[in-house]
Amino acid sequence: MQLEEIDREEQALALTRFDAEDAWWLGCHLRDRGTAAGAPIAIEIRRADTRLFSALLPGATGDNLGWIDRKIALVMRFERSSYAMRLKFDAAPPGAFDRFGLDLRTHVAAGGAVPIRIAGTGVIGAVAVSGLAQEEDHRYVIDALAALKAHQEAQA
Repeated sequence: MQLEEIDREEQALALTRFDAEDAWWLGCHLRDRGTAAGAPIAIEIRRADTRLFSALLPGATGDNLGWIDRKIALVMRFERSSYAMRLKFDAAPPGAFDRFGLDLRTHVAAGGAVPIRIAGTGVIGAVAVSGLAQEEDHRYVIDALAALKAHQEAQA
């Protein structure tokens, strides 16, 4: 997947609203999908620094939550998905991660966290999955945000 394609996909997923009910719907959607697939994932949804949904499916551990913390920190810093930032850092000259003053203890460029973007407002939070290959983590979140957007549009 190319960086430009990821950016277009993320922009297309801008929502008209995002509240606690939306977070619950999104989290349950991710949990149901992961459970059906037997995926050993951790799921977390945050609005700013407020944790709105968190779940560990069988096989996921607290270590996955640590990865989520670091992925979300990167998303909130750059307002782009952690997978997009991974591709950006991979394409940059060596040391780009360090030049931004990032520390691997607090930030990680690994796929699975995506900004929650409100049309006309901007990034208000993030949703993240950890436990699969980074491309799969990213795809779980993108697909779930697309499902939430369709759900919201169907309700309108």
